[in-house]
Amino acid sequence: MQWLLIFIFIFVSISWLKKSRKYESVKSVASSYDSWTNDRLLENLWGEHIHLGFYEKPRLKKDFRKAKIDFVHELVQWSGLNELPKGSRILDVGCGIGGSSRILSNYYGFDVVGISISPEQIKRANQLSNQNDNCHFQVMNALDLAFEKGSFDGVWSVEAGPHIPDKQKFADEMLRVLRPGGVLAIADWNQKNSVKNPLSFLERFIMNQLLIQWTHPEFSSIESFKKNLLNSPYCGSSVITSDWTKYTIQSWNESIYEGFRRPSSILRLGLGSVLKAAREIPTIMMMRWAFSHGLMKFGVFKSRG
Repeated sequence: MQWLLIFIFIFVSISWLKKSRKYESVKSVASSYDSWTNDRLLENLWGEHIHLGFYEKPRLKKDFRKAKIDFVHELVQWSGLNELPKGSRILDVGCGIGGSSRILSNYYGFDVVGISISPEQIKRANQLSNQNDNCHFQVMNALDLAFEKGSFDGVWSVEAGPHIPDKQKFADEMLRVLRPGGVLAIADWNQKNSVKNPLSFLERFIMNQLLIQWTHPEFSSIESFKKNLLNSPYCGSSVITSDWTKYTIQSWNESIYEGFRRPSSILRLGLGSVLKAAREIPTIMMMRWAFSHGLMKFGVFKSRG
């Protein structure tokens, strides 16, 4: 009964406080991220990284922005991207405003090309980068990469997959531009394997809300996206996956707490931004529930070209 009341609250909150941002096309994704970038709300609140953070232990006290930076380093180490020599060319698919790209460039010495479907994200990524950052940013569709086969020593993508409708083409394009022996490093939100475990009525309701609120056409399961990678004609070796839910789930609570820790980051943007921040809380709460109950998982993937 307790959870039922919580979900009634969440459903009413979403219905009254915000219109859905249902996926319609590539343009709808670009438009959503243009809006989120221009209002500066997420940047002021969470810093240069929109993705989740990494927490070594449950309920570990750590600055949320540091946890996001730690996540980048953890994925680099786990995937083996750190084994590439300095000067290696890396493609950051779904680069946001360039936070990860700048770490890959400045800390690891890589030559990074970041792409996003959002013109405003690319504009902001360029604004935040300086001449010492060996990063280059371009507006580009991840399903139609304008690069030759084998152009990159490494391909990096964090939390971009849920916005992409054709998962097989997504896998194919990333592997196509990866050179033989190159490193693929991916992290994404994934739903549970509904083939083995069909969704209940409540899970279907929640999943629909998670899709329509943040412009997601579909979530892959870890198992299904691993198959997409393995089935690609460009896959050169085995694909290794892991479930990092326990390391990242704390981020959902922290993303809300940041508003109370850094109230000026929202208040200085005006009342409109305060209302925008409040309207996201129900979806964040629903995400937290989905990850804690196994409906959603945080999957990481690595492979060699």
